[in-house]
Amino acid sequence: MPERQAIFPPGRHALYEQHRYSAAIRSGDLLFVSGQVGSRMDGTPEPDYAAQVRLAFDNLAAVLTAAGCGFGDVVDVTTFHTDPASQFATFMEVRNKLIGAPPYPNWTAVGVTWLAGFDFEIKVIARIPTGR
Repeated sequence: MPERQAIFPPGRHALYEQHRYSAAIRSGDLLFVSGQVGSRMDGTPEPDYAAQVRLAFDNLAAVLTAAGCGFGDVVDVTTFHTDPASQFATFMEVRNKLIGAPPYPNWTAVGVTWLAGFDFEIKVIARIPTGR
């Protein structure tokens, strides 16, 4: 069984330490990224929803980059939304700019009632390119 390796981006935000979790775990050629939120460096939520989603994707990109991969290596996506009906169009506008060309990764969207003060969270599984 491959060993687990914790992955953190440079300048990691305070939530990793506050809640004692890794940004991602590498196991073999797979990267399991913890849920990323629109957190400022001090761990507080970005108040504007569209900016919060962009920041969550920025935080995700930083974790992917730290592991040597990018959005094109993502194979599975799960998103969590506190008010899907009113947030979905804004979320899709941001998502569509970043996910890339087909074939698209698997995607599951989940409506939730609580995200610790955040309105959006994204977690992914990616395959790390050979040789990294």
